[in-house]
Amino acid sequence: MKKINTRKLVESAMLIAVGTVLSMLKFDMPMGGGLTLCSMLPLVLLSHRYGWKWGLVSAAVYSVLQLVLGLDNVRYATSFIMAVGVVMLDYIVAYTVIGLSGFFDTVIKDRRAALAVGIAVTFCLRFVCHFITGVWIWDALWPNEYGMTSVVYSLVYNGWYMGAELVLTEIVAMLIYKPLGKYFRGEDLQTEKA
Repeated sequence: MKKINTRKLVESAMLIAVGTVLSMLKFDMPMGGGLTLCSMLPLVLLSHRYGWKWGLVSAAVYSVLQLVLGLDNVRYATSFIMAVGVVMLDYIVAYTVIGLSGFFDTVIKDRRAALAVGIAVTFCLRFVCHFITGVWIWDALWPNEYGMTSVVYSLVYNGWYMGAELVLTEIVAMLIYKPLGKYFRGEDLQTEKA
């Protein structure tokens, strides 16, 4: 049992580190935001491999790392409430929800379909977090130069890069699922326990 726990911690630390590095390899999108090279996929993998509860813990750790890396964004807040909004909705909640992806393994029998649905739902939840701060905080600080309402601008700005991130992650996840299926499902752990 101790070997499994040690393995779980080491794998989680490594995948969180991989996700953090991938988050730094970013392509700027035309309207703003950035497309990463599947930086959320390691969190998705942890959630499906070890379950959604462990996925939430791992994603929460990742969210704190993202907050530390993006701490400059918090200084733009003009009030304590805005700063809390940025911290919670642009970092802590936005990234932690990705850890729920593995929950869909409990409700969908086809594990590949559960993976696809898990990515879609959790990335949409992350989008909602960024959308809210876009309307509530960022548009108040820097009204957009396109003459759009704050709702439309936040929808376009966040939808553009989050939609691309979702599609790219879905494609890569489906491509690697067959060769890494046993890893995603944690089947290699079952043979170790025996």
